Amino acid sequence: MEISTYNLIFHELIGLFTEVIKSTNPSIENIRGKVVGETKNMLIVETYNKYEKMVPKSGSTFLFHISTLRGNRRVTEQVKVNGNLLLSQPENRIKNIRKIRMR
Repeated sequence: MEISTYNLIFHELIGLFTEVIKSTNPSIENIRGKVVGETKNMLIVETYNKYEKMVPKSGSTFLFHISTLRGNRRVTEQVKVNGNLLLSQPENRIKNIRKIRMR
């Protein structure tokens, strides 16, 4: 299944470009880069200067940039996601899409 604006929170986040647009901790706002790792409570973002920053999911709002296919061209879309929706182990979050579809 291709990643889209509708299934982003159930998809693998590693490799996506993201930026922290809002957080309860102002020192991590405006961190941007590529997601290189993920735990239950944190996203690990590699910034442009190759530093890895640990960003808590809880209390943060992320803006993900995803590339989707529209017709025969590739378009980059931005998706704002509340980090609280991502709170779970990545492998369990991916499995949850099946549960929602069965309803």
